[in-house]
Amino acid sequence: MNKLATVTAAILLLAAATTAAAQAPNDAQIAAIVVTANQVDIDAGKLAEAKASHADVKAFAKQMVTDHSGVNKQAVALVTKLKVTPEDNATAQSLKAGGVDNVRSLEKMSGAAFDRAYVEHEVAYHQQVLDAIDKVLIPGAQNAELKALLVAVRPAFAAHLDHAKGLQASLAKKS
Repeated sequence: MNKLATVTAAILLLAAATTAAAQAPNDAQIAAIVVTANQVDIDAGKLAEAKASHADVKAFAKQMVTDHSGVNKQAVALVTKLKVTPEDNATAQSLKAGGVDNVRSLEKMSGAAFDRAYVEHEVAYHQQVLDAIDKVLIPGAQNAELKALLVAVRPAFAAHLDHAKGLQASLAKKS
């Protein structure tokens, strides 16, 4: 795993653990975390759609943009229905900062190095998001519909992780 992916994963885990230890996030904070986490992957996916050299990496990036945009639409629709305004918080801020750092790092790369770095980050990021969903977000959600949304989208994040791991193995064989 590259250094940036490790750092980004550590930031997400630390932020989630800090939030959980200090106080479980409320539903408005969870909404902000969900939207931010998806946007981070959308931004990286858009860059990878444009820069990836391997067709499978481009296809994966396109899927990330599509799937995470869909989750954000669901989340926004739900918070609108519930009349909840997403509340910025340390976890969402850490996610956003990590996403910006990741994109900046990826922008400097090209070819196979870009593909490997993007996919390595996706593996680490999806694992950390799943951990946050399981350990902080689902247990912390008070609203039944918000909790149901988190439970419903979890399998997609797990499938993304598996897909990214498969791509990672495939790219490693080509090195």
